[in-house]
Amino acid sequence: MFDEESDRKTMNTQTPENKNEEPVVLLIDDSIDVHRLLAARLRSEPIQLICASTGADGLEIANQITPAVILLDLDMPEIDGFAVLRQLKDNTNTVEVPVLVLSGLTGTQDKVTAFDLGAVDYITKPFDIIELRVRIRSALKMSNLINMLNKRAQIDGLTGLWNRVYFDQRLEELTTAVSRTNHALSIGVIDLDHFKSINDTYGHPAGDTVIQGLAGILGETCRGTDICCRYGGEEFVILMPDTDPQEAVNLCERIRELLKEKRWSRHPNRVVTASFGVTGVAENVSCSRPASEWLEAADGNLYKAKQGGRDRVEATSIDSGVRLAEAS
Repeated sequence: MFDEESDRKTMNTQTPENKNEEPVVLLIDDSIDVHRLLAARLRSEPIQLICASTGADGLEIANQITPAVILLDLDMPEIDGFAVLRQLKDNTNTVEVPVLVLSGLTGTQDKVTAFDLGAVDYITKPFDIIELRVRIRSALKMSNLINMLNKRAQIDGLTGLWNRVYFDQRLEELTTAVSRTNHALSIGVIDLDHFKSINDTYGHPAGDTVIQGLAGILGETCRGTDICCRYGGEEFVILMPDTDPQEAVNLCERIRELLKEKRWSRHPNRVVTASFGVTGVAENVSCSRPASEWLEAADGNLYKAKQGGRDRVEATSIDSGVRLAEAS
């Protein structure tokens, strides 16, 4: 898949574990000479260059790692650049990745077709390396802006937590992964008790303060691998990868106690509580339930917690439906 003769710097960037390092630029070109040239001439740029020699390999790599920018040749055997570009823009993982066409085809119709298919730039060979560097930098700025806007669209404005859109996406991903790997996974749904009366008695700013306060407790209590989201209104959800249901109960009990102990400047004599519904599966337990059933099971347990007097955690194992013990 990867060009064995490429610069060593490019060979160290084959996997998506480099998320906190330099942005990845994927070159899809059947010319080994172009691979070598760009590996040498772009060495000083703050990027990681990965090279693919065929359209099929390039599509596979792009789908695996979602690079920041793609440099794409058009005249390639088997799958030409136009077909690659079309598939990149049809794939939700790569549709927003800026694609710079880097081609020896100079015809006007080739350029029009490339732009119509979604390319953001068209550079003809032989190219000027200084110009190419500038255009790559411009495309990287575009990629950063797109990523920033996408992230902001997935963040709740009041709390700074992930929002429901992000939660729905990650729940689907994690439950699908559990069905393949048999890893532990738990989900917790949280609902503030008697929240309407807080708004009615003390005003909506006081209610917003409570929502932000619970969000702060979640941020301080949950682990880095946990995914905390505001689901809507006064309801929150926590996705807990590699966490069995009993561990999730223990975590939710800590959150419940911290919330109950918290004092509020707008209503210091009012104790705020929340109810929790938890479900999950332990490590090495087969579970192929769809995401909707996970959420339904957690919601059902939340309802039981509300019916049972509120300010409590109700939990079951999703594979068996067996009720779990309270925090130990």
